[in-house]
Amino acid sequence: MTAHPDDMAEAIAAAEAESVAANAPASDTVHQIVLATHNRHKVEEFQAIVALTRPDLIVISYDGPEPVEDGVTFAENALIKARAAAEHTGLPALADDSGICVDVLGGAPGVFSAYWAGHAKDAAANLELLLDQLSDIRDPHRTAQFVSTIAFVVPGDASRESVVEGVWPGRLATAPAGDGGFGYDPVFVPDGQPEGEERTVGEWSAAQKNAASHRARAFEALAPLLAEL
Repeated sequence: MTAHPDDMAEAIAAAEAESVAANAPASDTVHQIVLATHNRHKVEEFQAIVALTRPDLIVISYDGPEPVEDGVTFAENALIKARAAAEHTGLPALADDSGICVDVLGGAPGVFSAYWAGHAKDAAANLELLLDQLSDIRDPHRTAQFVSTIAFVVPGDASRESVVEGVWPGRLATAPAGDGGFGYDPVFVPDGQPEGEERTVGEWSAAQKNAASHRARAFEALAPLLAEL
């Protein structure tokens, strides 16, 4: 039986409270890790997820130049960004390369999700173009997945480079719904919701999303690596 999103929110709130109590540092020491993005929404989302297991770890945004993301996979681009952030700041770095992969489009937009409608990175234009391309496609052929690939890099230690992945399956709605989230969230309907109560991620709360998202799933594999910081 699949948990309702509201139950997920309650679960994550309880986990946050337990985590803070169980994992609170013995001293006031706070560690920083840089997230290789200028997107404040991603920084906020990562901080909420990281806080579940490392309340002493502060996620800061990257203030350096954007490297050329010329990789052809999520993993290649995530490593490019994490290495650049680690070198620029001298801090351990995380980088998320993520996107939406639509089955009927052969996995596109994929690594081009942020640029789907052009290099302006216009989220509204990207979403509008994707919906237009799928306008004649009906269920059950609107299946898609959000994919998050997170790279972790420690400056000066090539042996401590790691890449993890999280996949969030679902399908695309025919029109946007909800004001929450960002990017393609308003048209993504995650699998596993009770029949008749399906909602887009744009209609979920931040806590609900953080409990189930592709980034949360990738972070489950990343958490043991961060424990060594």
